[in-house]
Amino acid sequence: MPDVMRLWHGLTPEEHEAQYNPRAAVANFADCQARHLGWSAAAAARLTATRDVAYAEGALRTLDIYPVPGVANTPVHLFFHGGYWRAQDKANFAFVAEALVATGSLAVIANYPLCPAVTLDEVVAAARDAVAWTHRHIAQYGGDPSRLTVSGHSAGAHLTAAALAEDWPARGLPADIISRAVMISGIFDPAPAIGTSVNADIRLTPELAARHDFERIAPRRLCPAWIVVGGREPWHWIDQSFRYAQHLRRHGGDPGVLVVPGRHHFNILDQVRDEASELGRIMRGRAGA
Repeated sequence: MPDVMRLWHGLTPEEHEAQYNPRAAVANFADCQARHLGWSAAAAARLTATRDVAYAEGALRTLDIYPVPGVANTPVHLFFHGGYWRAQDKANFAFVAEALVATGSLAVIANYPLCPAVTLDEVVAAARDAVAWTHRHIAQYGGDPSRLTVSGHSAGAHLTAAALAEDWPARGLPADIISRAVMISGIFDPAPAIGTSVNADIRLTPELAARHDFERIAPRRLCPAWIVVGGREPWHWIDQSFRYAQHLRRHGGDPGVLVVPGRHHFNILDQVRDEASELGRIMRGRAGA
């Protein structure tokens, strides 16, 4: 790890916080979250949904399923929200589901247990359980499990990387369980979070971070993938997206990489609603990887 540690070695505590805590880098992050909350409340009122479906035993291991009304055997898109593994809820991302359903994909928005009630070990395990459950059961809701896209924002991008690194055949599932992946504004090596105020909640240790460092752990599934980050995010945050893309390429993958000009960590998700935007097309499977 020394070569990675040098990337943030020498930062002052204030600089480290600004580089690795997105809330510290965006003054109006709460306004963005409020906007998403409003969009999601309106979307939830318009959409058909089966909510709070348990995918495993335990608190917050539930998901909301948004089918395409009147259409069977549709593509499936499973989305993991962000929140640095400690915050947010699937209900706040119904606007993502609405964008996907409008273009013909069944949307699944997943919750997962949050720190500090659990450790990152349990968060990652739950996310993988959500993928497994979706593959095994989504046909009952009108989805085609052979066309499963997994995406996530921020910590959710990390959980998507965890899904790409899982040994699915060892769980009795196909190696190609994920047909496409999209990772937005992700953190792929948790280690630098140890030096932020966020660690009071996520309680990372070097050993725990190393177990879930997907810049180091080899991916097992090399499906078409996109790695997306905002051009106004801190440069350390942007850099980890390029490092993870190179990690995939080193192992034989060929991910697309998109830096979205003028977007920071929170308003980048606004573009999911715009099907003409490059991120909007990527989420809908309309851009090649």
